[in-house]
Amino acid sequence: MTDSTLGGILKVAGDFVIHRMGYGAMQLAGPHVFGPPRDRDEAIAVLREAVERGVDHIDTADFYGPFVVNELIKEALYPYPEHLRIVTKVGARRGEDGSWIFRREPEDLKAQVHENLKRLGLDALDAVNLRIGTREGTDFEPQFAEKFGALAELQQQGLIRHLGISSVSAEQLTEAQAIAPVVTVQNLYNLADRTDDALVDRCAAEGIAYAAFFPLGGFTPLQSDTLAKVAAGLGATPHQVALAWLLQRSPTMVLIPGTSSRAHLRENLAAADLVLPSDALAELDTIGA
Repeated sequence: MTDSTLGGILKVAGDFVIHRMGYGAMQLAGPHVFGPPRDRDEAIAVLREAVERGVDHIDTADFYGPFVVNELIKEALYPYPEHLRIVTKVGARRGEDGSWIFRREPEDLKAQVHENLKRLGLDALDAVNLRIGTREGTDFEPQFAEKFGALAELQQQGLIRHLGISSVSAEQLTEAQAIAPVVTVQNLYNLADRTDDALVDRCAAEGIAYAAFFPLGGFTPLQSDTLAKVAAGLGATPHQVALAWLLQRSPTMVLIPGTSSRAHLRENLAAADLVLPSDALAELDTIGA
């Protein structure tokens, strides 16, 4: 079974074509994105059902687990359907205690790309995001151009098809564009945190996919009486309304909500069919005002 809607089709950079509703694989790892999944069989089933329902865009990273999520993706989906786009990110490693260690030296970034290729069983990655900021937002990054340039070198070698950036500022997007085309920006953005409003609009104007991570609030789930009220009036869940709001926010918005449950996956995908009326949108906009 496939769902031909999933938020509609977005085409960027000529040959990068995806449905706007994708799937983020981070939650397939264990607690705190570390170690094996609680239920390996369910994790495999979630990945397979996502693709069966038409999802053609999976977001991952070798540091999820670490390694666990990419290995699950390969086990569940290899050989990959021709239409499936796997987007990964580099810029961090994990300590033995589960700590996050930012590693953005050019040679380490190149090594991380090769590690993603190996564990996913690919000759080339559809897209690679250079992760810059912290979980909380963007940050200054010394020698940003040199680090993004290292990925551009691998793109020229045919190991990466498209480049993106994550947790970045508008200035860093401009700096990256001077080196190589950017197909996607992946930043924190949701109903409650609209710091990136101007960047969302810029990406739409320039034909860049904006992938909102933590669309439901992340490790601190989005809580709002207004959201709950609007959802009840529409016969939907608050999470579905929050996702639908993002899809209506911008024509180049793409979503990568994550889950380790098939039931939750179905709930998330159904949000792509939810159309919010103008009065609901106006009410929801007050949340991030």
